[in-house]
Parts: sequence; structure tokens; C-alpha cells
Amino acid sequence: MELSHYPVDLQYFAGEKTEKATPHKREESRKKGQVFKSADLSTAVSLLAFFLYFRMAGGTVGQKLSELMTNIYSNKLHTDLTENNVHQLFSDITLQSLSMLLPILILTLAIGIAGQLFQVGFLFHPELILFKPERMNPLSGLKRIYSLRAIIELLKSILKISFIGLVAFSVIWINRVPISESAGKSIGDGLGTMAKIVLDMGMAASLALILLSLLDYLFQKYDYEKNMRMSKQDIKDEYKEMEGDPQIKAKIRERQKQMAMRRMMQDLPHADVVITNPTHFAVALQYDAEKMSAPKVIAKGSDHLAFKIKEVARKHGITIIEKKPLARALYHQLEIGDVVPEEFFQAVAEILAYVYRLKGKAGKRRGGEQ
Repeated sequence: MELSHYPVDLQYFAGEKTEKATPHKREESRKKGQVFKSADLSTAVSLLAFFLYFRMAGGTVGQKLSELMTNIYSNKLHTDLTENNVHQLFSDITLQSLSMLLPILILTLAIGIAGQLFQVGFLFHPELILFKPERMNPLSGLKRIYSLRAIIELLKSILKISFIGLVAFSVIWINRVPISESAGKSIGDGLGTMAKIVLDMGMAASLALILLSLLDYLFQKYDYEKNMRMSKQDIKDEYKEMEGDPQIKAKIRERQKQMAMRRMMQDLPHADVVITNPTHFAVALQYDAEKMSAPKVIAKGSDHLAFKIKEVARKHGITIIEKKPLARALYHQLEIGDVVPEEFFQAVAEILAYVYRLKGKAGKRRGGEQ
């Protein structure tokens, strides 16, 4: 049986986003404010802290509120009301109300901020709240409203309302007997019973919202990772952007090599001697007894470059000495600008002394012998 052959475009697979996002892309996305989080998690934890606070400190708050109302109706309103008295009355009410509400406000605010820091860390991007004309485009707004993401968010909202409503109704249903019995109690006892049920209902609803928020957090993480995926080509392009285009880097290295070559050839006429292999390697040394502690390599090369160094040396009357092992060792162990190490002192000193004798440089010879 013959199989039909269909052309396959392998670039399609190369462009498919199957790879996890790189740390660089994650960092760039974070700088743009693109992070994943559950918008309801911090709110749910703050609500739970709110109801827990009133569950534990509700008696104290109720007592302060009772004292405030007693003070207003028993004392303040029985005095002659003047402009100063009214001002004082409202000042006292404001200060006492703040003393009751400030702890819970600080607590919920601190927990809300902690919830945000727990999810995304410290992230401040004022440019995200700046006015952008494209946000006023009604077509873009309609696309956001009727997008798949908007439908998912709507379904999530319906699920949250239904689930939290069911939890709240369950608390009421469980406490249906105490609720019915509260009608026969005194006002204080009845309010206490209802307050306890309301706090229980708030805590249960907060816990339910926290559970839903954790599930939403996992979904947001999955959706974020899915949208952050990269293709193999994306990763290659990012690498080129970070490390530079290899062709451009090669050109830069070639340019740097050429500049180094020119500098080396400019310094070569100042050499005292060129030690050769004789054909494969050439190393040019310079030594000034008054300025240097040891001879220094000012040029080196192999093959064609070695030939060029010898050609320049002959042109400028620089002595060329053939020492195969020494030339090979200096070439492989030293770079341009390095001083000759101690292990080569004896051999190099003998060569320099020979060069100075050839040129009759008595002064340099004395400096080299010291």
C-alpha cells in the first residue's frame, strides 16, 4: 500500500509556543506589571480578620459604643446647645469613634497589604494608571466585554456568589432555632444572639471566599504560565537580544583584533629583541632597566603574523634570535603586556646581553647585568 506524502512546514512547530518562559521574559513582564494574582484573596483574608476581631473584641467595642451613646443622650443633649457645645460634641464623637474603629482599620489594611505582598511582592508601576487614549476606544472596550476571558470571569463571579450565598444560608439554617428563640428574649440578649450569628456567618463566608480565592490563584497561575509560553524561535531571539547577534559580535571581535594588531605593530619598533621558532612563532621583548623590573612582551604572533613581526624587526634594525623552545614557551604562556616570569630570567638575560654586545649598548648592558 502506498502512503501519500504531504509537505510539512517544520517552521510551524518551531513557532509553536511550547517552552516555559525564561527568567528574562518573566522579569520584563514583571516590570510591565504583568503578574498573576487572585484579586479576592487579600479581600477575603481582610474580611476574615475583620470578623475575627469583632468576635474576640466585640464585647469591648460594644461597651465603648454603649458608653458613647449614654454620654451623648444623658449628658451632652441635656445641656444648652451653643455653637461651641455643638463643635465640642462632634469632636468628642469623632475622636471616640476613631478610637473604636482605628484598630480594625489598621488591622484590615495591614493584612490586605500583606496579602498583596505575599502574592506578587513589592510592585509599583504608576504608568499603569496614566491616561491612555486607546483605552477610550469603544471597540476595544466591547472586545474586552465580550471576550472569552470576560465570560470566564462572569462564570467565576456567579460561582462565588452562589457558593458564598449557600454558605451564609447554611449558617442561618443551622441557627434557625436560636434565631426564632431570640424573639422572646430581652433586647440585649436578642441582639447578642443575632450579633454572634452574624459574626459566624461572616467568618464562614470569609473562609469560603478564601477557598475560592486559592482556587482562583491556581487558575491565574496556570493562565499566566500558559500566556507566557515561548516558542524555540522566541528563546533564540531573546538570546540574541541579550547576548548580541553572533555576527555582530564576530565583527566587533574582528575590529578589536585589528586595533590590537595596529597597536602591537606601532609598539614593535621599540622592541630590543625578537625571539623566533624560527618560522612558526615570534615574540618581541622590550626592556628598560630604569623603568621595568623585568622584560615585557610587546608583540607576538604565529605563522603569517610571525613573518610580519620579523619583517618589521628587520626594517627597524631589531635583532632576531632563534631559540625554538624559548620562543614556543613565551608565545604560549604570555600575553602582550605581560612581564617575563622568573623561570625565564636566565635565558632572556643571556639573549639581551648578547643583543647589547652586538649593538654596543654599554649603558643598557650594565643595566641588564644589575
